[in-house]
Amino acid sequence: MASIFRSEEMSLRQLFLQVEAAYCCVAELGELGLVQFRDLNVNVNSFQRKFVNEVRRCESLERILRFLENEMEDNVEIVKGEKYPETPLPREMIDMEVQNLEWSQEREGLLEPSLRGRVWCLRLGFTAGVIKRERMIPFERLLWRACRGNIYLRYTEMDTPMEDPVTREEVKKNVFIIFYQGEQLKQKIKKICDGFRATVYPCPESATERREMLDGVNTRIEDLNTVITQTESHRQRLLHEAAANLWAWGIKVKKIKAIYHILNCCNIDVTQQCVIAEIWFPVADADRIKRALHQGMERSGSTIAPILTAIHTKMAPPTFNRTNKFTAGFQNIVDAYGVGNYREMNPAPYTIITFPFLFAVMFGDCGHGAVMLGFALWMVINEKSLLAQKSTNEIWNTFFSGRYLILLMGIFSMYTGFIYNDCFSKSFNFFGSSWHIIPMFKNNTWNKDVLLENTVLQLNPAVPGVYSGNPYPFGIDPIWNVATNKLTFLNSYKMKMSVVIGIVHMVFGVTLSLFNHIYFRKYINIILQFIPEMIFIISLFGYLVFMIIFKWCHFDVHSSQSAPSILIHFINMFLFNYSDTSNAPLYLHQKEVQSFLVIFALIAVPWMLLIKPFILRANHQKAQHMFNFGDVFVHQAIHTIEYCLGCISNTASYLRLWALSLAHAQLSEVLWTMVMHNGLSSSSWAGLVAIFIIFAAFAVLTVAILLVMEGLSAFLHALRLHWVEFQNKFYVGAGYKFSPFSFNHIINGTAEE
Repeated sequence: MASIFRSEEMSLRQLFLQVEAAYCCVAELGELGLVQFRDLNVNVNSFQRKFVNEVRRCESLERILRFLENEMEDNVEIVKGEKYPETPLPREMIDMEVQNLEWSQEREGLLEPSLRGRVWCLRLGFTAGVIKRERMIPFERLLWRACRGNIYLRYTEMDTPMEDPVTREEVKKNVFIIFYQGEQLKQKIKKICDGFRATVYPCPESATERREMLDGVNTRIEDLNTVITQTESHRQRLLHEAAANLWAWGIKVKKIKAIYHILNCCNIDVTQQCVIAEIWFPVADADRIKRALHQGMERSGSTIAPILTAIHTKMAPPTFNRTNKFTAGFQNIVDAYGVGNYREMNPAPYTIITFPFLFAVMFGDCGHGAVMLGFALWMVINEKSLLAQKSTNEIWNTFFSGRYLILLMGIFSMYTGFIYNDCFSKSFNFFGSSWHIIPMFKNNTWNKDVLLENTVLQLNPAVPGVYSGNPYPFGIDPIWNVATNKLTFLNSYKMKMSVVIGIVHMVFGVTLSLFNHIYFRKYINIILQFIPEMIFIISLFGYLVFMIIFKWCHFDVHSSQSAPSILIHFINMFLFNYSDTSNAPLYLHQKEVQSFLVIFALIAVPWMLLIKPFILRANHQKAQHMFNFGDVFVHQAIHTIEYCLGCISNTASYLRLWALSLAHAQLSEVLWTMVMHNGLSSSSWAGLVAIFIIFAAFAVLTVAILLVMEGLSAFLHALRLHWVEFQNKFYVGAGYKFSPFSFNHIINGTAEE
């Protein structure tokens, strides 16, 4: 379970394989998919490697298989198995080559151009032939001018289009005959026909010979039709026979080619007759890898067991975070920012909760969340059938790969929708409003008649006799939905909520950096970086959260009119200005507490900036290593400035939670008012019919604007809050991803180069 929160521990080993067993051992590792091979022949040209000829043979086989697949088109169905075939032995490759070569050659020889029927005629003072229809007019004009009118030309259109033997496209042609006199005109006509690429056919001299030739041509055409029919039948039989094995052979060829690519990355010791490879693999899977190597040795018939020896290296190991179909989408979000350093804290487990929650804060609506949840549930329930379709649509694949992320976003959006009491811009009234008239205050201006006659009210909780003092049990009171000052109330509530959520999120990110310092045993960073960072952010922005919560708890609806402004207090805190009597203090000794916190935060800045570089300089001088103090000091100065200014800018950045939430609610309300409200306000039969059309328009606009556009906007803002505001507190993301040799990844097209 520890690997969920931190990348897997990796091991670099040198692998010695007997030459005869190398192929089978690599094949077993490819089936396992947990080993990354290092290229030991980086400086060797690709065409000079040991197994380049085998790779070329595989590529030739792939070309033949693609040719057969193109010939099948949609007429022949390729038979696919339930699971991938086993990796073939090298000798099976020869059988596949022979069989595929025979099929391809037999297929190519079925419809040769020499078998096309042609009409053979002899010349008798005239020239006959065919020409493309679009060339007929210029052909006729040039003949007339070149021969000065001393010819007689007749032509007609052919009813049946002909097929070009090369491009397989239909070509419309005309049949023509030209009568002439003399050898000179004959040569001119021949040159013009050649220039227009007209096909000229000779004709017999006498009518009897022409009839005999015609009978012979008709007989030959019938024979050719018979041959073509039999050939097409034989072609279909060959394709059906090939279709039964084409899918399996394609998988086998990919596996063979991948194995030889890996063997090309290894060293061959000719004297010891062994293959030497260097592999990265997770330490937790060492036993599985040893079993796979043993199985490969047994399959090859070898008696010499593979040898694994540890390599001590200063190379940074690859980062491997083990995922499943649920966590893969969240891990992809993190990796899109940058692959983590080796054994660095992995933000993905925390992102599973924080990402959909921050999204839901901006997208909070029960109705829209329910629609999103339904779409995600449909993808999750039917994931097996949808996976089997293997769609090439990139947008659909993006949605489908994030189906569990969308599922959680829908659930959290419904939760925040209940908190906001918002469903398609309308409110639920489960518990009844806490706003009501208290009998002892019947004579005030807020009496029952006023409440019943006014559909839009300016609510004020501080008015005596109107508010009972009991808070609404869950979420926001539904009476705010009809108040004209609804936006003012929600504005203050969501803005403070965004600040609290943002600061808690950032403090959590700084806390996670402590676990990195402890794991990598950088104890100096705990004292000189983590502690001053926590002091700075808690003293200033943690105190801001305290003031917000204190004001919420200390002042009720009746004392809210005299409540001081938190913003003015926070500004005066930095200016040490306590002479403003118009803004009453929140509590006793506020001046002393705030002055202490500001001074403490200011002390944390040089604590971060100056002490660590000088301690590192002293340590390196003792060890007599080369040390550039200027680079270290500049790096620490950049980090200090970035962190201090970042705390301010990042806190302001979390206000996008407030802005996007208000924007979504207002867009939803505008859409309801402009579309659905007009249809529901009509009580006539025409309005009843129109409501169906209006609802269709409302549904389309809701999906297009509020679900797709607003959902994408909230998603991108949540993405930014995690990448910039959260992950930069503890996540470096400068590692490289573990790319194991896996047949599944290669066949599915997800393998990385």
